[in-house]
Amino acid sequence: MMSMKALTLAFAALIATSAAASAAEDLSQPLPPKDVHWSFEGPFGTYDRAALQRGFQVYKEVCSACHSLNHVAFHDLIGGKDGGDGFFTEPQAKAIAAGYKVPAEPDEKGNTTDDKGNPLMRPAILADHFPAPFANENAARANNGGALPPDLSLIVKAREGGPQYVYSIVTGDGSPVPHGFKVIDGKYYDPYFAGRNISMPPPLRDDSVTYSDGTKATKDQEAHDVVTFLSWASEPKLEERHRLGFGVMLFMILLSGLLFLSYRKVWKDAH
Repeated sequence: MMSMKALTLAFAALIATSAAASAAEDLSQPLPPKDVHWSFEGPFGTYDRAALQRGFQVYKEVCSACHSLNHVAFHDLIGGKDGGDGFFTEPQAKAIAAGYKVPAEPDEKGNTTDDKGNPLMRPAILADHFPAPFANENAARANNGGALPPDLSLIVKAREGGPQYVYSIVTGDGSPVPHGFKVIDGKYYDPYFAGRNISMPPPLRDDSVTYSDGTKATKDQEAHDVVTFLSWASEPKLEERHRLGFGVMLFMILLSGLLFLSYRKVWKDAH
C-alpha cells in the first residue's frame, strides 16, 4: 500500500504536470491586444495630421517593400486647403506620385515593352494608385518564404481589434521567446499573433526612419504613426462621418424639443 509520503509526492508531481500543461496551452493562444489611445477614437475623434505624415513615411520607407496599398490613390493624400480628406498639399502629393513608376500606355507603335523586353514605365500621377511591390502573388510568395504579405489598405478594418491589434503585432514581432515555446523554422515569435508564429520579420526598430519633423523615431512611435496612417487608409472619411453624425444628433435634439413644445401647445387646453 502506498505510503502517505509517496502519495503526497505523486500528488505534487501531478499538480506540477498539470501546471506545465496549462502553461503550454496558454502559449498557444495570442495575448489580447495592447490598450493604446488613438486621437481618432470616439464620436469626436480626428486624425493627427503630423502623425499621418510620419506614418506615411514609415509605410513608404519600411512597409512598402513587401506590402501593397492597392485601394489608395495618390490624390487621396490631398487634404487641407486643397480639399479632400488627406494630409498633404496637392504639390506634395504630386511630388510623391512622381517618385513611383507605373506601367505606361503602349507607345506610338503599340509596344508595351522596350527593346530589352522590359515593361514600359512612366512616373505616376495623382490619378494612379500606389503600385504593388511585386508583379503578382507568385512573385510576392517567392520573395517572402512562401507567405503572402497582406495588402494594407483595409488591414485595420479587416482585423478584429482594429488599430490596437495591428499596433500589437508590429511591436510584438520579434519578442523574446518564452521557455518551452517552439518557433517554426522560417518564422518569428509574436505573442499577439494567432499561434504566435508569424512569417513577417520584425518590421520596426528604433530609428527605422529619420522623421523629417524631428520627432524621435522610437519603435513605439513608428508603430503608433504607421497604424494611424493605416487607420486613415482604411477609413479616410472618418472625420466627415463624425461631423455628419454630430449634425444629425444635434438636429434630432432640436427636433425633439420642437415636438415636445408642439405637444404642450396642442394639448394645453385638453387638460
